[in-house]
Amino acid sequence: MDAQTPSLPPPPLGLAVHLLGPPRVERDGQPVPAPRGHKAWALLAYLVRSDAPVSRKHLAGLLFEDAEDPLAALRWNLSELRRLLGHAELRGELIALPLTPASYVDLRAVLSGSWAQALCVPGLDRELLEGMNFSGSPAFEVWLATERRHLQAAAEAVLREAALARMAAGAMAEAAGLAGRLVRQNPLDENYQALLVRSLAASGDGVGAARQAAACRELFQRELGVQPGAALDVALRTATATPTARPATGRAAALAQLEAGEAAIGAGALDAGLQCLRRAIVEADATGDAALRARARVALGGALVHAARGRDEEGATALHEALEVGHDVSPVLAAAACRELGYVEFLRGRYERTLAWLQRARPLAGEDRAELARIATVYGAALSDTAHYAPAIALLQEADALGAAAGDPRQRAYALSMLGRALLLHDELDAAADALDRSVALAQPGWTAFVPWPQSLRAEVDLLRGDVEAAANRFEHAFALGCQIGDPCWEGIAGRGLGRVAMARGEPRRAAEILVDALARCVRLPDAYLWGKAYALDALCGVAVAEAMPQASAWINELQELAARSGMRELTVRACLHRAALGDGASLAAAKLLAGQIDNPALHALAGL
Repeated sequence: MDAQTPSLPPPPLGLAVHLLGPPRVERDGQPVPAPRGHKAWALLAYLVRSDAPVSRKHLAGLLFEDAEDPLAALRWNLSELRRLLGHAELRGELIALPLTPASYVDLRAVLSGSWAQALCVPGLDRELLEGMNFSGSPAFEVWLATERRHLQAAAEAVLREAALARMAAGAMAEAAGLAGRLVRQNPLDENYQALLVRSLAASGDGVGAARQAAACRELFQRELGVQPGAALDVALRTATATPTARPATGRAAALAQLEAGEAAIGAGALDAGLQCLRRAIVEADATGDAALRARARVALGGALVHAARGRDEEGATALHEALEVGHDVSPVLAAAACRELGYVEFLRGRYERTLAWLQRARPLAGEDRAELARIATVYGAALSDTAHYAPAIALLQEADALGAAAGDPRQRAYALSMLGRALLLHDELDAAADALDRSVALAQPGWTAFVPWPQSLRAEVDLLRGDVEAAANRFEHAFALGCQIGDPCWEGIAGRGLGRVAMARGEPRRAAEILVDALARCVRLPDAYLWGKAYALDALCGVAVAEAMPQASAWINELQELAARSGMRELTVRACLHRAALGDGASLAAAKLLAGQIDNPALHALAGL
């Protein structure tokens, strides 16, 4: 990690494309005259964000449907782009942007660069194609609104990651400044508020931290009618390592605390385990052993992420510290820290940051099959969340094989559950049922707390096959077990299923009540799995539209905002289809446009492709 927050670099040599804020192009640091009109900028932004070449017919229909001759208008704008970019390409039936990896594009830096690179983007806090609108191209307007939401969320993710990294490096004032930018951008995000409070407290500004916490409570009560959760209070008083007595000296004492903490967490004694792990950090620090210091922080970070509900942000702080103190000492420990940080990003729908952490983790894992299995599972799950189904399925099959080779049944159960979900969403029901049955069978002997997740997904297969009673039985068991465990994700996914069962039984009002309850359950903690919320919202929107409920439009707005910000592509399409069912023609055109970029025959059928 860099020791200092990066300052703005000199203008890049070669071609530089800036699309955040008022768009501009520079060559060797000198501005290029802008094209005439806004459509050339719209065309450039769309091509930058396209994963594959785009047909002229598609581009003409998307951007120039209001022109007398759409193809002629496209040709003129392509000539403007050729002049702007200084390239003779952009010809032929399929159009791809002729930018080399050496060309600078601010969107790339934000979406796939490191946090240090992204912080140097001049328009990081600005809107894509700022100030421009395209009312004559309604499908493009929907696409642009989706991209703007997504890029705003990506910028927030970068600022959050940078703040955590600066805290880990001991630069608390810088961390507080970055967290303050986050809160100004999105003041109703509880995690951002807690991060600002924690960074102020860690910088020694206890009064400022208390004032910020009080302001947050007042804001949440006024705007949302609720009080923030426990994470805010934890941020005021919790440091990564808080000793209860003077540390013992010696490696053996640190290892004893570490092993005791891990054993206590494994046995379900969370508070005692966390106390031991915090003490292990203090004692490891006293030894000066970088590998031991990193191991203790990875153990604490992992426990906070997986076992202590609502404490992911505190866990992420410990994991960043692990990388800061031990990244040159133990590659496998560094891989685990990166993978856990990727998992935190995965839960909150920050998928570009997820993939960046996992790409960093992979080479560090070496030949450690257990760690490679964990990395592949999170990677595949993130690809599935964002509707990249073919690579997701391949990675999750690889994760299952690696877990089997490592002799890790829990890891296999998790990988198979995510594989089954990807197959389910891709409408491969037989293969999904097989993967999910194997996941449940592996989890039942010693990991009962995990069973509701694959069991709910397996019930969804029953429902899609038309076996409502079998689905109801599985969902009811999963819901009861999820409630007993107190896991909001499991309660939410099973509750969604029970709502779908009620709809299948011809009880739409009951279905809506159950789905509203499921939605509340799955987000009652600030670090719950965001895809689960979107998945439940999708079902609720379907019921609301079918029954012409007055809340339908508001729920669709919420789904569209959530899916667009995170990049959940299929759920973005589904939000557009729900709005189209209310009579919005532009949303139907946008749904067809977005669905065409996703390899899912089931989704194509829904969109009428």
